[in-house]
Amino acid sequence: MTVKLSRRKMMQAAGAIALAPSAVTAEPAVKRWPIVESSDTPRLCLSLGDGGRTPGGKEDDGIRRIKQLGVDYVLGGGPRIPWQEADLRARIERLRAEGLTLYNLMIGGFRNTIYGRPGRDEEIEKVIQSIRAAGKAGLPVIEYNFYAHRAMEGYYEQIGRAGAGYTAFDYDRMKDLPPLPQEGAHSLEEMWKNITYFLEAVVPVAEESGVRLALHPNDPPAPISRGSGQIMGTVAGWRRLIEIVPSPANGITFDCGVTKEMGEDPVEVCRYFAGRKRINHAHFRNVRVEKPYEKYAEVFPDEGEVDMFGVMKELVRQKYTGTIYPEHPRALDYDRRQPGFRKGYPGGGGYAGIVYNVAYTKAMLQAALASGR
Repeated sequence: MTVKLSRRKMMQAAGAIALAPSAVTAEPAVKRWPIVESSDTPRLCLSLGDGGRTPGGKEDDGIRRIKQLGVDYVLGGGPRIPWQEADLRARIERLRAEGLTLYNLMIGGFRNTIYGRPGRDEEIEKVIQSIRAAGKAGLPVIEYNFYAHRAMEGYYEQIGRAGAGYTAFDYDRMKDLPPLPQEGAHSLEEMWKNITYFLEAVVPVAEESGVRLALHPNDPPAPISRGSGQIMGTVAGWRRLIEIVPSPANGITFDCGVTKEMGEDPVEVCRYFAGRKRINHAHFRNVRVEKPYEKYAEVFPDEGEVDMFGVMKELVRQKYTGTIYPEHPRALDYDRRQPGFRKGYPGGGGYAGIVYNVAYTKAMLQAALASGR
């Protein structure tokens, strides 16, 4: 027997189906708050110096201020090479007793290697010893630079909102400066040859030791710096670098601010390197660009041209679990008035600026983790 339904009854039946509980249409479970960092998420870090110290105070004063911000990971400058396992282990344990994990140390002291000069093999051997010591001590990341010359002469202070200080760069201020005698001038291909020699020697050791290397990009990304080429001054250079020795141990410090300084899309660049697991450390800051590579200003994270939330979501989407450093605080009056205040860069700030950066970055991370993508 065929039953005919009136139009009204058909609409009532459809409505009942739409309102019925369904696994397909149910709202996703609300994430429990607060959303916290873990071994499966990106983790915020600060430099040991970011906590500052009171006049006449101890370094532990700064450690306490870092912990008060809810930051549990720190980085710093490493000792002279070759590093010793016992020294690294003592530093790691001292910080662990304060509730901090030392995640990253900057290594240097191999200028002959950078310039391809006699004595580089001895330097590289010291770097190799340092990497092995770091692996035995449990240090996950070693960061380094490979500048022929850093174009810091182009920096100046720009006054921003309500008188805050910004760190600005103008290539015209330094582009005609001659090479320095102790550095000389080095072509781009010469620099690529030098870093290839270095990476082929140290990356296999880092891989064996369970240590990841993170090369910081050229910042500022000036086209030529006192006559020398800049191997890490373009995204094409970053790509070339990670292919010299294909290994997760051969990675970069991804800096979304530098990426934008070069006129690139930080979200797309983040996707490229994070998707290949070659971001071994990350810097989180914002800029306004007048001319890519040559003229820009580092500004507060909320007012620049970088899609900061987009970058954070991409790091989460790519399951990046390394450290994120909300660096380069802007100069605030509160910091300027503190006894003994010293700015690291023209227009740079202190602890109050760091507090602002950390709060902003924590909010971005929680929002990205809550969004689930």
